[in-house]
Amino acid sequence: MVYLKDVVKTYRTRRGDVKALGDINLRIEKGEFVAIRGPSGSGKTTLLMTIGAMLRPSRGTVTVEKKDVYAMSIRERARFRAENVGFVFQMFHLVPYLNVTDNVALAGGAIGNEKRHILANELIKNFGLAGRNFHKPSELSAGEQQRAAIARALLNRPKIILADEPTGNLDPDNTATVLKYLADFHQQGGTVILASHGPAAQQFADRIIHLQSGSITR
Repeated sequence: MVYLKDVVKTYRTRRGDVKALGDINLRIEKGEFVAIRGPSGSGKTTLLMTIGAMLRPSRGTVTVEKKDVYAMSIRERARFRAENVGFVFQMFHLVPYLNVTDNVALAGGAIGNEKRHILANELIKNFGLAGRNFHKPSELSAGEQQRAAIARALLNRPKIILADEPTGNLDPDNTATVLKYLADFHQQGGTVILASHGPAAQQFADRIIHLQSGSITR
């Protein structure tokens, strides 16, 4: 499902170039749950953004679902992301002035307004948020916000979920709940790539990739 060949990502700064990824070669099969482990600054977020067609590499090719995503136009990549990829972030990225239903429904831009709100409310119920539909993010706990964010990521029934430190702001109980939802998606045939500096996801992952200073070490 995912194939990176000789991928390099370099950021230009006032103090010189910083290599965030160096010669990454990686293959992830359909239906795998892969955990990417590494300390802060090791390149985990850059790697996820590159796989998710959101950050063009400085060199190399990124193939997802047999398509070279950076050979696409900006509009084609946006459509590809909407149809294939769900994103879950540490900071939730919920829109503060929208309620839970509208936040989840945001991911369904290509779906009719009525249908996407029906789907959003079904997911909200499945994620244990019934009764919270009209609450704003500030009225939810951290665990509830992350569950809403995962519901949003699943609205378009993506083939792959990219999760960047999704439990970084959660207590142990909510961490276990979020990982269970990701594991359920995996059990249903979805592909999960989860970046984390902690060991919590190891019990769910089929494979662990260790990243250090932008390179895969083992």
